[in-house]
Amino acid sequence: MSEFQESSVQSSAAAPRWVGLAVIALGGVSLLGLGLGWSALNQAKNDQSVQASLKQQNDALSQRLAKSEDQSQQLQSDLRVVTDKLNVTQEELQTARKQTKASVSAYNKKLSGLETNVNSQLATKANTEDVNKLGGDVNNVKSDLEATKGKLDRATGDMGVMSGLIARNHDDLEELKRKGDRNYFEFTIQKSKSAQRVGPVQIALNRTDPKRSKYTMTVLADDKSIEKKDKTSGEPVQFYIKGATHYSPYEIVVFDVGKNQITGYLSTPKSAGAATSASNAPAQ
Repeated sequence: MSEFQESSVQSSAAAPRWVGLAVIALGGVSLLGLGLGWSALNQAKNDQSVQASLKQQNDALSQRLAKSEDQSQQLQSDLRVVTDKLNVTQEELQTARKQTKASVSAYNKKLSGLETNVNSQLATKANTEDVNKLGGDVNNVKSDLEATKGKLDRATGDMGVMSGLIARNHDDLEELKRKGDRNYFEFTIQKSKSAQRVGPVQIALNRTDPKRSKYTMTVLADDKSIEKKDKTSGEPVQFYIKGATHYSPYEIVVFDVGKNQITGYLSTPKSAGAATSASNAPAQ
């Protein structure tokens, strides 16, 4: 065999080996490309999932913030309402104290004027008989005043406001009615679940303790319920009702605490506009 033929045989034998290597190389490159593409695709999916999760969290946070802002505004509104009510109550108490001081001053001035008038009459009388007679009148007036002051005294109510003159029994109440300074409504209330009307309010007797002369009642006025717990006979029980021309408190004084009932009266300011002013009309 010639050299030419041997060279041809070697070339023919070597050609398939290079082709195979090239095919293998191309296959590897293709696999590598597929792997990179798959990885990129997974990464893109992961990115989209993360973005969706972040968006969901952001939306939830925005909703919480909006809800918190609404709650904050509601709390601020409630706080303003409470503050306004407290301011009104403080103004009412201050006004009531001023009016109480003015009433006491006027009462003392009236007594002083009466004594001055009597003393003036004594000084103008010439004979001893008239002087003695006037002296006796002065003593009687003073005795009557002292007796009246002893029966019709003042006391600080359960709201810390000095009350007007208070009565200890039915006869004292009749004396207060004759003075006509306030409206008075006498009552006898039985222990019951239902309330009984007394003047412009309703009163329900919850329980009594005759041995300690204590009682608990509920006053219904201005569409609200006011519980007065463990109050004592003779104690001025005070509360306020809106709509009056001034802020003098309403007062309840109980004379007697029985086993299942209480007896006393409700006192209201003249400006409250009660239909039966200073009368002894019974509660309905």
